[in-house]
Amino acid sequence: MCGVTGWIDWHTDLRHQERVLREMTATLLCRGPDADGVWLSRHAAIGHRRLSVIDLDGGAQPLPDHPAGPPGTVLGYNGELYNHRELRAELEALGHAFRTRSDTEVVLRAHLQWGRDAPTRFNGIFAYALWDDRHEELLLVRDHLGVKPLYWHAHPGGVLFGSEPKAVLANPLFRAELDAEGIAELFALPAAPSAGHGLFRGLHEVRPGHLVTVTRGATRELRYWRLESAEHPDDGATTRDTVRALLADAVERQLISDVPLCTLLSGGVDSSAVTALAAAARERAGQGKISSFSVDFPGSADRTPDAWRTTLDAPYVQAAADHIGTLHTSVLVPDDDLLDARDAVLRARDRPGWGEMDASLHLLFREVRRRSTVALSGEAADEIFGGYPYFHDPAALAAPTFPWLHGRTTPAALLRPEVAAEVRPEEYTAAAYHRSIAEVPRLAGEPAEQARIREVFHLALTRWLPPLLDRVDRVSMSVGLEVRVPFCDHRLVEYLWNVPWALKAPQGRSKGLLRDAVRDLLPPQVADRPKSGYPSTPAVRYTEVLTERARELLADPNAPVFDLVDREAVRGLLAAGRPLPGPRTAPNPVGGLDHLVQVDEWLRAYRVGLR
Repeated sequence: MCGVTGWIDWHTDLRHQERVLREMTATLLCRGPDADGVWLSRHAAIGHRRLSVIDLDGGAQPLPDHPAGPPGTVLGYNGELYNHRELRAELEALGHAFRTRSDTEVVLRAHLQWGRDAPTRFNGIFAYALWDDRHEELLLVRDHLGVKPLYWHAHPGGVLFGSEPKAVLANPLFRAELDAEGIAELFALPAAPSAGHGLFRGLHEVRPGHLVTVTRGATRELRYWRLESAEHPDDGATTRDTVRALLADAVERQLISDVPLCTLLSGGVDSSAVTALAAAARERAGQGKISSFSVDFPGSADRTPDAWRTTLDAPYVQAAADHIGTLHTSVLVPDDDLLDARDAVLRARDRPGWGEMDASLHLLFREVRRRSTVALSGEAADEIFGGYPYFHDPAALAAPTFPWLHGRTTPAALLRPEVAAEVRPEEYTAAAYHRSIAEVPRLAGEPAEQARIREVFHLALTRWLPPLLDRVDRVSMSVGLEVRVPFCDHRLVEYLWNVPWALKAPQGRSKGLLRDAVRDLLPPQVADRPKSGYPSTPAVRYTEVLTERARELLADPNAPVFDLVDREAVRGLLAAGRPLPGPRTAPNPVGGLDHLVQVDEWLRAYRVGLR
């Protein structure tokens, strides 16, 4: 993976702005610790930081089509193209000559051959900027599911863009400000963010499956990929075999790497399936055992299970690792390390996140990065197979809102009355929900119950999954680790989109289709393990420290968080020993405290203005 940033300006000669461009590029050092580069012309400036994964000696960026000739087309690319070998062969047959072995050059030449249709041919995770100097046009492109991020801001003379907001913030043309919409996104919809909203005022995110075109006087957003609803033609056995074949192919494609590679293994069916398929593919190729990693906490064995964390990971992790034959490492995360990691995570995400859950993920990824540069994850299986509790909860399914928010209190409940009156969080959430429902591809004549399940799957893919993918990308890239997600292969997502619920959950078994498709690869207790969420720490000290920080904020008359949050409401909840409402729907007594303290830290560190 890499980091890309840039600046288009019709009113300024950017050939004299190299210092600013390099400052923007330097903010992405963690995404690309191996190399950097900049490219400047009169109206375009592109910067790049590289994490070398394929073609270590080639693939330097930004990549021009004619490095020795006059300005032409230049690419700044972040991602991995898993079908680059097939596309390379096709392009060579069409007369293209390649200078490198990199997938970056395949992306560049695909655009030279097919123009804006090129992304429709890609299988991978990517976010990139392509500048055509002859026609003075910029393309910003993002992968089908939005695994890789890309932000942009329109200013009077053009646009700024970057893989992360910090790159755009490094340009003096952009200021960190929060308006009513941003406040609503941060407090009312942290678990269902609006597609394309960059939180900061005036900052946008290229939406998944979209490209943005920028020319003089015009910025347009175009969609190159969408799900299409149709009758599912296959019976149960064919569906199961097709899912297995698609997933196995996705995993095998994503093993391509010129650097050490591993898997993330939680002991659930999702990550265990990916690990087992990866191990089998490596065995067929005559390669060694695959390494796997998991996370654990001191005292976790003493924790009482709940509706979200139904079982402990450790026994299932060990069973899966032993059965598959991985070289496994369990990363133990102590309390003090979690506390120390909080600032690094805030800087990685450029916004308040999920507190200790982000911190523990950061520490896991940091340890993984000591031994591997690439990791395969089981992320997104629950969204495409229907593994979350809300898929099986009649009340949540019937609720006229995002089903995971049914019966939940969001941090918006803590807003000051005058702020809430301007933000109108309930109205904002309702409007966001109705816009999302309007985007669902319908199937004529579909029974109401199946149509509702289709709606919930679409909500899961477009509103629930994006913050999970963003979290994984930003936290992993903060330590220079590339995380790949085979379940986000768009071919698998397209196929499963039209599989009826009765086949996805046979006999009411959650993710029964996936379990049956990979059962022969896994020990029975892993194949049938109930859904268990990402672990949160049982640490007492972590809670104590955050409680003390919250009390310090209450005593600080200038704490910026209380420009937004009702000080007395927080004081009352702390005095009563009640948890503050948090940004995640998973039960977490410390989540609301984390959010409160992080919002204050973020407002200070990023000097966020309120509009």
